[in-house]
Amino acid sequence: MDRYSLSDFDYALPPELIARSPGAERAGSRLLHVSGAALADRAFADLPRLLARGDLVVFNDTRVINARLFARRPTGGKVELLLERALGVDEAIFQLRASHPPQPGGALLLPGNARATVIAREGRFFQLRLEGIGSLFDYLERHGAVPLPPYIARPADAVDAARYQTVYARHAGAVAAPTAGLHFDEPMLAALAAAGVASAFVTLHVGAGTFAPVENEDLTRHRMHAEWYRVPPEAVAAIEAARARGGRVTAIGTTSLRALESAVGGDGRVRAGEAETRLFITPGYRFRVVERLVTNFHLPKSTLLMLVSAFAGHENIRAAYAHAIAARYRFFSYGDAMLVERAKPADE
Repeated sequence: MDRYSLSDFDYALPPELIARSPGAERAGSRLLHVSGAALADRAFADLPRLLARGDLVVFNDTRVINARLFARRPTGGKVELLLERALGVDEAIFQLRASHPPQPGGALLLPGNARATVIAREGRFFQLRLEGIGSLFDYLERHGAVPLPPYIARPADAVDAARYQTVYARHAGAVAAPTAGLHFDEPMLAALAAAGVASAFVTLHVGAGTFAPVENEDLTRHRMHAEWYRVPPEAVAAIEAARARGGRVTAIGTTSLRALESAVGGDGRVRAGEAETRLFITPGYRFRVVERLVTNFHLPKSTLLMLVSAFAGHENIRAAYAHAIAARYRFFSYGDAMLVERAKPADE
């Protein structure tokens, strides 16, 4: 990690390559296969043929909630709220955007005759006490909007309500989609099963901090946001079974990878359970579970780009991104995908 600084993960992206809406079909995107320095342009529909019988794919089954709220101050000023995490039945932490952010003790008027009071503030995060909402997630389902990423500068619509959600989403709690999973539809899941590829599920509730910029050139000073995850016993059993038969573990998305790597015990085995993770993966990290990764193309200078660079090798990812830009791949949440092979450490 000491070798790298923030500027090592920067790149120039033509704005027209940002995918601001989903493709016509979930599995209709392109797929860049990255294996060391070798690059191959494929279709996402090729994925079942790129995996082997006996392999295991691990999905994140978190469900995106309508985490964006539009409120106003008693004086009439507009306020935009984005849920970061619930703290209890009537308290939560939000990111807040306003021309004049309220101070602790300040009030906000919410849709549906609800009200919020600022309890505390830490940087861009505001702790709010909510009144008149009942269940927080039920309230957000009624009055909130789909939390599209900040680089998709348009209001969310009915298409986003369906497509900014994986087809296997189960457990509500994410405020951003595990976007690698957006490429999978029911026929693709069936094709993987028919190819002898097993599936397992973990849950990691993606927080709004996933879009937070890294602000210090010295990466050792970056404080990673916390995200809740759960690895069920069934996933642990599936991983051990895959290893026993010589199969490889493929994480579908960086969130699945972080959940699995966070759950590893001192003996190198994945432990079932739930916890919060602040795992910050940068080049030099030794991966203990995941051998292949399906992921999208990530923002410059982001922790996600650092993770993928650690997984495949920094220079390999720089070359892959340069190739993807030249080949006009679509970038970010609604964009195209990569299948990335883990680079082996020199001592393996």
